Amino acid sequence: MAATAKLSEAIETRLFINGEFRSSSDNKTFEVIYPFTKEPVANVHEATTEDVNSAVAAAHAAFPAWRDLGVSERGAYLHKLSSLIRESNDELAKLETLCTGRPVSQYFDAGLAADNFRYFAETAWSTQGTASFNTPGFLNMTVRQPYGVAALIIAWNFPLALFAAKVAPALAAGNTVVLKSSEKAPLTSLYVAKLVAKAGFPPGVVNVISGFGLPTGDAMASHKLVRCLSFTGSTLTGQKIQAAAAKSNLKHTHMELGGKSPAIVFEDADLEAAAAATQLSIKFNSGQVCVANSRVYVHESVAKRFTQLFLEKVVAGKMGDPLDPTTTHGPQIDVLQYNRVKEYLSIGQKDGTCTQGGDANDGFFVHPTVFESVPEDSRLMREEIFGPVVAINTFKTEEEAIEMANNTEFGLYASVFTKDMDRAIRLAKLIESGVVAVNCSSPSGTKDGAFGGVKMSGNGREGYLYGLDEYLETKTVLVKTG
Repeated sequence: MAATAKLSEAIETRLFINGEFRSSSDNKTFEVIYPFTKEPVANVHEATTEDVNSAVAAAHAAFPAWRDLGVSERGAYLHKLSSLIRESNDELAKLETLCTGRPVSQYFDAGLAADNFRYFAETAWSTQGTASFNTPGFLNMTVRQPYGVAALIIAWNFPLALFAAKVAPALAAGNTVVLKSSEKAPLTSLYVAKLVAKAGFPPGVVNVISGFGLPTGDAMASHKLVRCLSFTGSTLTGQKIQAAAAKSNLKHTHMELGGKSPAIVFEDADLEAAAAATQLSIKFNSGQVCVANSRVYVHESVAKRFTQLFLEKVVAGKMGDPLDPTTTHGPQIDVLQYNRVKEYLSIGQKDGTCTQGGDANDGFFVHPTVFESVPEDSRLMREEIFGPVVAINTFKTEEEAIEMANNTEFGLYASVFTKDMDRAIRLAKLIESGVVAVNCSSPSGTKDGAFGGVKMSGNGREGYLYGLDEYLETKTVLVKTG
């Protein structure tokens, strides 16, 4: 382990099932590698199909009692977990960096996760239905109830934030959960499992397992006792999960998948602010963000000035050990992702003009890279890269900008930079995206906004005011009154 990690306690690597940590049923483990040194930091137990069955069985057995607790009683556990996460900020930051290589200087996740659990500890009071006497002789009511066992599968780029975004509303709604972390970044999830035990959650309410898509994820998606499944990850994996869910028991699924987020910069925009926002978006977490604006469209009359500002700002920052608080740019998470980005660099060199970066020859580090004049049908413009690589193209008219922004199967996040609010609202309506940001870009977001995608970027929504909806189903009750 890197000497700079200075963890205060031993890393937990076992599965958390039915309120206790246990080894995988076949004792098989996999390595977690620190992307900066390429050295192993832990050997984590890999859940088998048998382990998935045990976790689901535990959640299924715990569900009736958890469901029947009052909102305040369930909320008390969530409040306790919120406090424990906040107190563990430093340890969680180090564990997440050791897994992902994201600089600790960018770490905000423990506070965000704690806020999620604190909010959902109270908000389940809003899970109400309707009532009417509209049908003569009947009192008609609807009630909203939890599904039962919810399977939660999270991505590797923001593991703690994703853990909270799914687990908090699922538990608040009255479901019990089985969460699978990514094999690339399992350590913070297992650390929070320790906090779940410390908070005193009843056995089986929260189960945390580690493993790969096969067999672990597939076993969760196919399990007939799982009634609800939430997934964040790639579109390709989401398609496989949805197929398995449909083939097994038509379990309810909601998914936040990939993106190819456009940013549109008009001639009246504050170019300094637009360049600052868009370059940060593609650099944040080394571009390993589903909402990174990897396509920037600039009005031709200001393209030269905007690009100059962008290039000046995108080179700022310090590459180095992500555990160093002065580092602002970390490596790609592993050799697979590194090689994937290198492939797209080659495509960009062939299809467009590289005006910044273009190299990936320093460990797993990829320098922020800018391509210009890339054809719209290039793979660089159509496929998610998940690296610090952006294409800047120009447009002449508003209609052309909208057409190019929508010319994708993705639709997760889009940005519009303009001082004309009529134009901004017009584009917000016409751009095919789950989120449209005006005069800002990712990672900007709001806790009370609905987050999710359209088209192949997924279905369903997360966020304070919307997260509960995905973990509740509606039942109608008819009462004959005469």
